[in-house]
Amino acid sequence: MYTTHEAVAKYEEMPVQMLPCLRVALIGDYNPSVIAHQAIPEALRLAALAGGVEVQPVWTHTSTITGQDEEFAEFDGIWCVPAGPYANDDGAFAAIRFAREHRVPFLGTCAGFQYALIEYARNVCGIRTADHEETARDAAQLVITRLACSLVEQTEELLLAPAGIVRRAYGVERITEGYHCNFGVNPEFEPLLLENGFQPVARDLAGNLRGVELATHPFFVATLFQHERRALRGEQSPIVDAFVDAMASRTPAGTSVSHNTFTKSLL
Repeated sequence: MYTTHEAVAKYEEMPVQMLPCLRVALIGDYNPSVIAHQAIPEALRLAALAGGVEVQPVWTHTSTITGQDEEFAEFDGIWCVPAGPYANDDGAFAAIRFAREHRVPFLGTCAGFQYALIEYARNVCGIRTADHEETARDAAQLVITRLACSLVEQTEELLLAPAGIVRRAYGVERITEGYHCNFGVNPEFEPLLLENGFQPVARDLAGNLRGVELATHPFFVATLFQHERRALRGEQSPIVDAFVDAMASRTPAGTSVSHNTFTKSLL
């Protein structure tokens, strides 16, 4: 990983060239007081520096989403961000479904993790009434339920699976990351989710599921923990770096930006 100034110096030394310009939809209802919302643009900026690309994050309020595929077609990646419930849950589910079905790189953190599991339960596992306890307390099939112990502004040590995107990104078996949540996956539904394609990639030391990915998708990763917060300490998030790399790997030739213009805008 590079520090910000090391990354800038690296690109200043390169011959003038055009960098790929990637657009990522940030699905959620932006709130400047939410720590994760402060961290996400910086995490993407650091990942872009390290990857030699430009990333343009586009905050997409869920109230503006109608659910048509055309709304997401112009994006190279989709990130379903923390701070639920959303103003328009159906809009968030539509974005997640689009990314999953069209093999667009997808990242979900905190609420994005929770909603990704519900979307999958409904549309892949056949649990059409799958829901979230925070928004549908009396629903019959609650895939997301209140955690036994709150993880609001808590950190946990986590064990990573020996293979997969997340393990390759971190390169170690154990990590420590932060949270801001009260809800997680209902253990009753975990076997069904894993039997139908999700891979468990992160668990806490008690064995609770904290991260998943789809092995059949180029990049579909969702975590309950908020790794993007590392950016507020000046650190890169390994998962965000991998997300940006996945977007760069699939983006068609087209929009680009001079690295001279890009690096000067960072200083």
